Formats: sequence, structure tokens, C-alpha cells
Amino acid sequence: MPLTMNREVFITAAVTGSGGTQDRSPHVPRSPQQIAESAIDAAKAGAAIVHCHVRDPETGAPSRDLKLYREVTDRIRDAEVDVVLNLTAGMGGDIVFGSADAPFPVNQAGTDMIGAEERVAHVAECLPEICTLDCGTMNFAEADYVMTNTPGMLTAMGRMMTELGVKPEIEAFDTGHLWYAKQLVKDGVLDSPALVQLCMGVPWGAPNDLNTFMAMVNNVPDDWTWSAFSLGRDQMPYAAASVLAGGNVRVGLEDNLFLDKGVLATNAQLVERAVGVIEGMGAKIIGPEAVREKLGLTKRAPR
Repeated sequence: MPLTMNREVFITAAVTGSGGTQDRSPHVPRSPQQIAESAIDAAKAGAAIVHCHVRDPETGAPSRDLKLYREVTDRIRDAEVDVVLNLTAGMGGDIVFGSADAPFPVNQAGTDMIGAEERVAHVAECLPEICTLDCGTMNFAEADYVMTNTPGMLTAMGRMMTELGVKPEIEAFDTGHLWYAKQLVKDGVLDSPALVQLCMGVPWGAPNDLNTFMAMVNNVPDDWTWSAFSLGRDQMPYAAASVLAGGNVRVGLEDNLFLDKGVLATNAQLVERAVGVIEGMGAKIIGPEAVREKLGLTKRAPR
């Protein structure tokens, strides 16, 4: 299909993630205060949306602690800068199996499997405008780690998000994830038009070649809104590719630690670089109010 460039682009800043990057850069935020301050700086640099995980403030390890989420969201909401809040709901679906000869019992240290209600508990507590929904199961990077999101789990989580009035951002790591996302909309679990994040180059999902990327783009319904990202040095090229193909942009330290070769970045610097790429293509950066209008979001405080 012919490309229709997006002329009004929003940027999502994914500020910390849950990967093991906490000791690879001093700029990866750990504490709620650091995460909130990094998100606020990214918003000042031009991000309309901030996508947040939380970490143990001492170790930097990924966490599901409701108090940490509440502190991050309160700090961001209390800031003078306006931004759309997007919380992950990806934690709690991790299985690490034993060896190939003895997969059971699973590795207790790495496995984190909980029920749908607990996976969405921080979303119900904090009521962000957006939260993520990883729309499938896949082998994920390490040899025996499986990111687990069954159809039953996704249906339950999706219904909870919809009932809470929080818009799910469908995280699609491969074409089958988009296929199931469309089924969730057809079944009335998710509202249409939906919001999608195309996640490129994450082992072992969709590889970050442009043919695969366009296959993903062409599987997004025309009336849905989508963004895309890739990892590491491909982050900025995919910012340009996403705009050219009609989408929006995600950057941030969750996906890439470097501004240039050997130069560690901050979230604000990555957003600033993305702004330059987008505006250099002749597109306009839109802010949080325009995003709320586009996606039908309502800014609100938690109950």
C-alpha cells in the first residue's frame, strides 16, 4: 500500500523499563523521584506521553509495588508540566523454565506469574490515562524465559482496563499479536478505534527489518492509532520510518541508552533528538491536550 506520512506526530517517552539496564547507565532512573523527574524532563523536551515502570529504589530491579507506582504518578501529576500518563501492565506474566531436560519445576527466582486482577491493581489504584496490554505470548530474549499472556488472561485484563476507563495501548511484538488484538475488539473486550505500539527488534518477536515493519503497519486497521519503536542504534531510524509510514514515535531509555556511539543519553536528550528528526521531515509535534482529543482520553486524578 502507498505510504501516507503522518503530519501531526506525538512522542512517547519510555523512561526506564524493566530490563537489566540499571547498572549500564547512570541516567536510568530507579527511585520514584528519579523516574518522575526524568518523565517530567522528557515532557518538557516534547514528549506528550510518558510510559512508566517502577524499580526497587535500592537495587534497580523491576518492581510491582503499588506504593512506588502511586508515588511516581503523584509526582508527575503534581508537576507544572502537562503530560499523558501511561503505566505498564506487563509485569506478572513471566515464566523462566528449568533446563531443557528438566523444565519443571520452573526457576522460582525469575518466574513472576500472578492473576489478572493483581496485574492490573496499580492501574486501578493510579488511574492513568493509558496502560499497556502485551497482546501475546513469546520467547523473550533469554533462553528459557517466556513472556506469557494467554487469551484468557488478555480478555480478563482487557475487560478490567475498559471498565476502569483506562485506554489500553496494545503492545504488538509480532503479527499474531495484532491478529488477536483485532479479535479482542471484535469481541467487545477493547473499544475501537484502538491504540497500538509496534515493538520491533525485541528478541524473539518481529525483527526490525523494514519488510517486517511494513507487514506490521499493514495489519493495523486504518482507523486505529499506532506508534512504533526499535532498540539501540535503530531507535531514531525507526522514529523516521514510523512517521513516514503514518505512525507516531516512541523513544527513551527503556529501549536505548545512547545518544551517539559511546555517548550515554538522558530521556530528555532522546526526546529532543526525536523532535529534530520529526520536524526535519516536515511534521508537527503535538502535545498532551491534542493527544487526549485524538484518543478520547480524560485526564483525572485517582479515586
